[in-house]
Amino acid sequence: MKEMGRLITAMITPMKEDGSVDYEQAKVLANKLVDSGSDGVVVVGTTGESPTLVRPEELRLFAEVKDAIGDRASVIAGTGSNATAEAIEATIQAEDIGVDACLLVVPYYNKPSQEGLYQHFKAIAQSISIPLCLYNLPARCVVNMQPETVERLMEFDNIIGLKEGNSDMVHVSEIHRRCGDRLTILSGDDPATLAMLAVGAKGVVSVAGNIIPDVINTMISNFMNGNVAEARKIHEKYLPFFGALFYETNPVPVKTAMRKIGLAADGVRLPMVEMSEANKAKLFSVMDQVGISK
Repeated sequence: MKEMGRLITAMITPMKEDGSVDYEQAKVLANKLVDSGSDGVVVVGTTGESPTLVRPEELRLFAEVKDAIGDRASVIAGTGSNATAEAIEATIQAEDIGVDACLLVVPYYNKPSQEGLYQHFKAIAQSISIPLCLYNLPARCVVNMQPETVERLMEFDNIIGLKEGNSDMVHVSEIHRRCGDRLTILSGDDPATLAMLAVGAKGVVSVAGNIIPDVINTMISNFMNGNVAEARKIHEKYLPFFGALFYETNPVPVKTAMRKIGLAADGVRLPMVEMSEANKAKLFSVMDQVGISK
C-alpha cells in the first residue's frame, strides 16, 4: 500500500464570497502545498469544514484535488461519519474516484462504546480495500478511542494509520507499545507533534501546514535525522503560532491567517463566522513575531 507520508496538511476548503466552494483555488492550493513540502493533503477534514459540506461537493473536491496533484502526493479523503452506513458509502465513492486513502473520524455525538467503535471501523474496513486512517479526536467527538480498541483493529490490513488528537503522551505511547510500526501514528495537534514523534509517531496531519508546510517538514526531518535540538528550536519558535490558530474554532483562524499572506481562503460557512477583530489582531501580532508574511 502507498504510504501516506509524514507531513500531511489538513487542507482548508477555499470558498467564494457567496459561500460556494472554489474548486479552482482548491487545486491551486493543493499544488502549492505539495510544492512546499507536504507529502499529502487531507481533503474535507475538520479543517476543510466537513460538517457543512454536502456529499456532491465533497466528492468533487476529492476528484479535483486528486486530478490536480496526481501521484506527486497522497490525497486522503475525509469520509467519516457517525452513521456507519453513510461512512461506508462515502468511502466506497472516494475509492472509486481514486483517492489514496480515507480518514475516518471516531463517530461523534452518538457516543458509542469501545465495542461500538470496533464494530463501526470493522464494518468499513471489510467493505473496501483502500487504505484507511483512523481519527481519534476526543475534544470534538466526546468518545476517546482506547489503545485496546486500536490494537483490536490491527487485524484489518487496510487500517494503516491513526491521526491521534489526544495529546496525552501516555495514551499515544500505549498505542505504539501495542501496535508498533504496524500502525502509522500521526499527530493530530501541531503543538504536540514533536512530543508525539518522541513516543512513536511518524508525522503529523497539520493545520499549520496550510501556511508553513516547509517549516513543519524541516522540523520533522531534523528530528528523524537525530538533530533533536534543532527540531526543538523550530518547535519552540512556532509554538505561539500553533496556539494562535486555535484562538477561535478551527478553521476560522487558519483561513484568516491565510488571507493575511495572500492565499485564497475567503469565508467560512455558518455556523462558523468570521474571526473577531480582537482575536484577529492577536493572531496577526503572533504571525509578525514569528516572521510569517507574504
